[in-house]
Amino acid sequence: MNLSGNHVAILGVGRSGRAAAALALRLGAKVSAWDRAGPEAFAGMPAGVELHPNATEADGRGLISDLLIVSPGIDTYGPYVAAFSGNSGEVIGEVELAARYYQGRIVGITGTNGKTTTTELVERILSHASLGGTACGNYGTPFAEVVNQADPPAVVSLELSSFQLETIRTLHPVVAVWLNFAPDHMDRYPTVEAYRAAKLRIFENQTAGDTAVVRLGEKLPALAAKVVTFSTTDESADWYSAGHTVGHAGETWIDMDRDTSLRGLHNAENLMAALASCHALGVSSLMMREALHGYAPPPHRCELIRTLDGVEYLNDSKATNLHALESALRSQTRPVVLIAGGKDKGLDYTPVVSLLVEKALAVVTFGQIARNLADLFSKAVPCESVSTLAAAVATARSLAPRGSTILLSPGTSSFDQFTGYEQRGNAFRDLVHQLR
Repeated sequence: MNLSGNHVAILGVGRSGRAAAALALRLGAKVSAWDRAGPEAFAGMPAGVELHPNATEADGRGLISDLLIVSPGIDTYGPYVAAFSGNSGEVIGEVELAARYYQGRIVGITGTNGKTTTTELVERILSHASLGGTACGNYGTPFAEVVNQADPPAVVSLELSSFQLETIRTLHPVVAVWLNFAPDHMDRYPTVEAYRAAKLRIFENQTAGDTAVVRLGEKLPALAAKVVTFSTTDESADWYSAGHTVGHAGETWIDMDRDTSLRGLHNAENLMAALASCHALGVSSLMMREALHGYAPPPHRCELIRTLDGVEYLNDSKATNLHALESALRSQTRPVVLIAGGKDKGLDYTPVVSLLVEKALAVVTFGQIARNLADLFSKAVPCESVSTLAAAVATARSLAPRGSTILLSPGTSSFDQFTGYEQRGNAFRDLVHQLR
């Protein structure tokens, strides 16, 4: 695809938009950038880009471009994109643009939960094996920024959200990872099927020479690639773990307790997916063990903040959907006082009720969805509703006896009160450290 002399319009000026603009400029395109936000949002946009702050749908209808690159944060099927795409030759995302100019191999990773941990694990292993493995995409550096480097890595560990997969055309992972699937983003997708269809696009350009790493039992269509399975419940899978060691082909490849700081069945699944992916690229078991020695999971994923008066405080702010909340609850071995809540994404939390009976002593809800969650969860356990995270921490502390765990696992996004799950998790950490 020759961009020299073409007009490339960037819709959305976040980090991925800036990376796409820089790559398009290097490829000789004339680049314009458009966003609803004011001029301050355009800080950091490369020199030479024509800037259009406060852009409206009317502005979009007047735009003529050869290529429109849409930010994953903007609804691909909404009226705003429709206005800008009417006179555009093609509509893609930043990840697809980068893929068209990347000469190395891609390990593509998707799933409702666990993507970031798996992406980090793949990066760590491939880096130790001198294959590069830079983590990028939905996590870490924008893919276009990696491709724009003077010496791009031989392999990338590419986390792919459903929003990014909506706009791919040619992106071709030699290894495509499907971790799991559960309803999410129902504030953006009209149906669960539409969300699932977006994620399934990770496989559409694979061939028989590629590998699909899939959790055993996932209901997927027939795939062109070789399918490699992992499981924590069925020993017939290609990779199996009961939560302590990981076995493959009759051998123990990793002892999680000895070699890593990963704990719980959900992390065993992430680890197996990473091992299977790197094995498909020829990395040895010895190299993997060396790479993973001492590995600790990223912050905000069942992160132990402190133990105070015999109560553990766990930060699972990354749990932005129902499936992640369920996984966190199932992994607990102590009685739980759950802190949940945030933005109302239109999810049905009924499946959590029976799990609360089994795992929770009480629930404290907060944020936009607090009242609705409290009404539902109070059918299972005592429940209190508050406005803020600070009030939720104080209330949870009053309800948690010695030997229990206070678990922040919100089960939804943070955008009602925070800029993202990281800010929410950091706020929780600060609040817990302030307790005396």
